[in-house]
Amino acid sequence: MTSGDVISIARETVWIIVKTAVPVLLVSMIVGLIISLFQTLTSIQEQTLTFVPKLLAILIALMVMGSWILNEIVEFMGTLWGNFSQYIT
Repeated sequence: MTSGDVISIARETVWIIVKTAVPVLLVSMIVGLIISLFQTLTSIQEQTLTFVPKLLAILIALMVMGSWILNEIVEFMGTLWGNFSQYIT
């Protein structure tokens, strides 16, 4: 196994992490932005107000996208473990 193979595997791993994390992070960011606008417009300065809506939005996003995220990770791991014999030599 060459250093190029290790870099390739690391690159694919980082890409899978980014690809599966970004949708949930975007949902959290959008909900946070909406709550911040609401707080600014109504002059409510409660810091804990964003916690519950973000938590619910992330939970719903994981329920909706969870199967896709799991399939992406399982597919990557299947490919990685399927090529394991090539990595040993």
